[in-house]
Amino acid sequence: MKNVNTNWKALHDDHFKGARVLITGGAGFIGSHLAEALVTLGAAVVVIDDLSGGSEENFASFGPVTFVKASILDQQALATCTAGCKYVFHQAALGSVPRSVEQPVLYHEVNTTGTLNVLNAARTAGVRRVMFAASSSVYGDNGVPWIETMPMLPKSPYAATKAAGEALLRAYSASYGLDTASLRYFNIFGPRQNANSAYAAVIAAFAKSMLAGEHPVIFGDGEQSRDFTFVHNAVHANLLAARHEGTLGGEVMNVGCGGSVSVNDLARMMGQALNCPQLTPRHAPERAGDLKHSFADLKRSTTLLAYRPIVDFKTGLAATVQWYADTLQGAQV
Repeated sequence: MKNVNTNWKALHDDHFKGARVLITGGAGFIGSHLAEALVTLGAAVVVIDDLSGGSEENFASFGPVTFVKASILDQQALATCTAGCKYVFHQAALGSVPRSVEQPVLYHEVNTTGTLNVLNAARTAGVRRVMFAASSSVYGDNGVPWIETMPMLPKSPYAATKAAGEALLRAYSASYGLDTASLRYFNIFGPRQNANSAYAAVIAAFAKSMLAGEHPVIFGDGEQSRDFTFVHNAVHANLLAARHEGTLGGEVMNVGCGGSVSVNDLARMMGQALNCPQLTPRHAPERAGDLKHSFADLKRSTTLLAYRPIVDFKTGLAATVQWYADTLQGAQV
């Protein structure tokens, strides 16, 4: 199996050794990779997750992790988990644009009110800094490359909740002195991303279809492009933001690879990698809220955090495709 063996110790030394940290949504895709890196770095990791989109299996291969099964809407559970923590990595959210169009009230409650609850718990606990999983979806129809100074133009309820979360983090920094940072993720992908959801992200959805011998579905003409970003890059950005020596004050920073791949090209690459180039995509109508292009300008995250991508797209895709082949091949999918 093609693994991406990132040396977290070489990148982050002892900065997190002995620190108690909370990861909301830590049983999910990105949260579990963050938990794994922090465990490797010697942190005392607490995870709160209601398992609506994650699984305890995601952190079964490493440990120890203190796991609390609860929602971020449960203020008492949040308070208990946050007590004594130095950092909070807020990854918990409902994450699908199409589903948010269908269920806007639910998305507001979990993503916006949930973020408010996390901030209140962190403020009460005297946390040093909260890192927020923000989203490039807030850019909407801005022209690429996307720069943090552009206006937020959310096109979906999901994007709107992420815009609201950023505003809350900045407000809590200004009003209460709780230091915060918003990391705008660009199309994060990698092992453990759920392929079994009707709202699965494109790489996961393509892998599931192709491994089942089915033609993948592209919504629209496939010329839409994405700055696909391997999950270890998002983990690295979170760790850099946490250990930043100054005050971030709710600053917003892009987390991407600074590249662009069309969905049509992605389908071709995955077909070749999985030895099924004959499974060409079939096209369906565009979906409400979907964006045409995404492309991250990384100057601000490079300047403030010394962030740079540590895993390029092709390396990450090869490892991810192999993981899906190993996980889904022959399985009931």
